[in-house]
Amino acid sequence: MKPDVLIVGAGMIGAACADALSACGMRVTIVERDAVGSGATAAGMGHLVAMDDNAAELALSSHSLALWKDLVEGQPRRHEYSRCGTIWVAADDEELEAARAKAATMSAHGLECGVIGAQEMYQLEPQLRPGLAGGLLVQGDGLVYPPKSARILLARAVARGATLVMGEVVTLEEGAVLLADGSRLGAGQIVLAAGTRCLALAPELPLRPKKGHVMITDRYPNFIRHQLVELGYIKSAHASDGESVAFNLQPRPTGQILIGSSRQFDTTDLEAEPSMMARMLKRAVEYAPALAGLNVLRCWTGLRAATPDGLPLIGPDLSRRNVWLATGHEGLGITTSLATAELLAAQMAGAKAGIDARPYLPNRFEAQGRAYG
Repeated sequence: MKPDVLIVGAGMIGAACADALSACGMRVTIVERDAVGSGATAAGMGHLVAMDDNAAELALSSHSLALWKDLVEGQPRRHEYSRCGTIWVAADDEELEAARAKAATMSAHGLECGVIGAQEMYQLEPQLRPGLAGGLLVQGDGLVYPPKSARILLARAVARGATLVMGEVVTLEEGAVLLADGSRLGAGQIVLAAGTRCLALAPELPLRPKKGHVMITDRYPNFIRHQLVELGYIKSAHASDGESVAFNLQPRPTGQILIGSSRQFDTTDLEAEPSMMARMLKRAVEYAPALAGLNVLRCWTGLRAATPDGLPLIGPDLSRRNVWLATGHEGLGITTSLATAELLAAQMAGAKAGIDARPYLPNRFEAQGRAYG
């Protein structure tokens, strides 16, 4: 029997969509060319972080964090979940003032956070360099191991009757997809949830690949206890061109430390670049000098799918009947995956979601005079 929905991509977004749609009673098939939870899902840092660059980003990320809290409750080890919290580090008084504004915005949205002075910050994180002004502590942020969470969500969908097909989708057709082996799979609705790979199937989508590097160290338990991010990260995260790096450290439950972050446009080459790694390490050591004495074990890269306005595409495609989009999450795919799936499932089932779907609908670009292409 033909499925109600066929999802292209079994990363974090695709797996979450399969879980949500199967929970609505839909017959789901999900197609993945590599391993479940590979691609950008495996490359990411796995942070669950509230972001407030704009109201829509804050609504999506904070709602998704509440869904994550429900998902991991009672089984944190299955997801390798840690509620480590985030400290947004202020280098000077100007950035500390920005932290206060950020705290006011997040607090008004019900998030547990507060500005901390330099003395308290150094008590929490003594590895930070002297002379910093303080920061913003967001207690509810956390992290997971994304490939594992993706497999858990997909397994829930399969337990409800969903089917996983291994293969590469090479062509979108009316009500079907064509695989590289020549086989054809039909479905009532098709969901594109394959990150930057969606461009191979729908090149007119308003997406750009944004390359990122991540490094991981040997095990150094309690070297840091919170995710540490410079307040300048927001500027680099939303840059629209060029290359940038920002200080971002994350303590893994294994005792290892993830080191980020970098952003590069206009390349899809997944080779790790020594020059970019050197820039990242230099920036990280500027904030945490003792990091220079630690062993880095491995570096890898991934491609984020970025939209012009920094918000994902969640909803019906503008140019294809019965095709839906769940992509364009840039660096927030893991954080916002559960809310994305809820929004998509609600639209497809004619139900109501926990937040307003309108800011994320693909037709916003047409409304702004920026139609696809």
